[in-house]
Amino acid sequence: MLLGLFFIPRWLVRRAARQVIKIFRRHNATDSKTARTIDELGLRPPGALERMMRRRDYKPHALNALMQAEIIQTTEDGRLYLSEEKLASFGLEKGTSVYR
Repeated sequence: MLLGLFFIPRWLVRRAARQVIKIFRRHNATDSKTARTIDELGLRPPGALERMMRRRDYKPHALNALMQAEIIQTTEDGRLYLSEEKLASFGLEKGTSVYR
């Protein structure tokens, strides 16, 4: 059970990271010219009341991790886009992970 406390959240963040990548691709936010705001992508963290009513959403945590790994990059005006080159170098989609 103790192992579950460490590995289940890690697995959920990894799964959410793949979902975040799909969201960026669906919105075609793959370079600085087609970058989108966090609201356009639907990745704004929920408010306190909304968090109490719904189960935990790991996408904001995954977004932060992807930004720290520079897979998600920010333009000067605060819009976000997916760097396919950085993603390929991390190999997140091939079974290897930033979170290991």
